[in-house]
Amino acid sequence: MSLHDLARAVEARRSADPDGSWTARLLAKGPEKCAEKFGEEAIEAVIEAVKGDRARLTSEAADVLYHLLVMCAARDVTLADIEAELARRAGTSGIEEKAAR
Repeated sequence: MSLHDLARAVEARRSADPDGSWTARLLAKGPEKCAEKFGEEAIEAVIEAVKGDRARLTSEAADVLYHLLVMCAARDVTLADIEAELARRAGTSGIEEKAAR
């Protein structure tokens, strides 16, 4: 599944029954809960990165990407919006980009 497929699935489940869809359930709880869940998953990914467990890090990274898209959807930020921002930054060093903030 690509990130585009995942983003489409998140969007499709936005209107699903929260009793039958984890995505719909998270979105129904609001942006704050979506952000909280993203944070939990990000911490779990960091822990696995520190431990050096490649398989667990891969699994947690997939969870982070999913929850990032759900959190963004809760605030009407699309994958296309994120890609446009990445394109805007292309060709700029991370050091320059951070200094410009």
